[in-house]
Amino acid sequence: MSATYRQSASADDERLQKDPYNRLLARGPRFRMDAETIRDQALAVSGLLNPEIGGPSVYPVQVPNLWKELGFLRPEIGMDEWPASFGPELYRRGLYTFWRRVCTYPTFATFDAPSREVCISRRPRSNTPLQALAALNDPAFLEAARVLAQRVMLQGGSDPQRQAEYAFRLCLARPPAKLERQRLLSLYEQQLKSFQHDTAAAEQLLNHGSAERPTNLDPCKLAAWMTVGNVLLNLDETLTKE
Repeated sequence: MSATYRQSASADDERLQKDPYNRLLARGPRFRMDAETIRDQALAVSGLLNPEIGGPSVYPVQVPNLWKELGFLRPEIGMDEWPASFGPELYRRGLYTFWRRVCTYPTFATFDAPSREVCISRRPRSNTPLQALAALNDPAFLEAARVLAQRVMLQGGSDPQRQAEYAFRLCLARPPAKLERQRLLSLYEQQLKSFQHDTAAAEQLLNHGSAERPTNLDPCKLAAWMTVGNVLLNLDETLTKE
């Protein structure tokens, strides 16, 4: 909460000349957020995040059979499967995710969360294609994108332009520029036409997660906004502390 940490990451020419490497903390550091925070943010933007504090560890949805293959568990005591949580427990902060060193929650490992086999003073920050694939396809992110789409359709107004601006503000905390808004609307319209020609694909996409889905929303429009939401949750600016 320090003033230095909360500074903007942008800098003018004078600051860049005087402190090009930011050793004097002339501007706020810009870096990709930690693994747990990235997931928490997706849940928070969609409205799914459970803010409850304390309590036992939880088990969010994981890749099938990964736990069984790598977890070195004991089938005789019924621990050969990942005991997935349900209800509000699914949406607890990443801090409360159950941790096993030999089988780290895969999305966190992809975003450089340590295995905790040894203590570390600073996490590495890599940039790999696996991170984009995880944020696009992980069950938690897909469900967050769907519920974000529901929020956009229910609270963002009836006009697609206003809905696009609302979704953008939720994810990036600023209004979109004209070109950004045009690209979002273009993506929405393209996806809407595609899903209207293949409603089965829309239903298949929307069948992610256990959060309640309103029955009064057009599935094709919801799937189109879910695609837009998935893009917004994966923007560099969304995943970066600036």
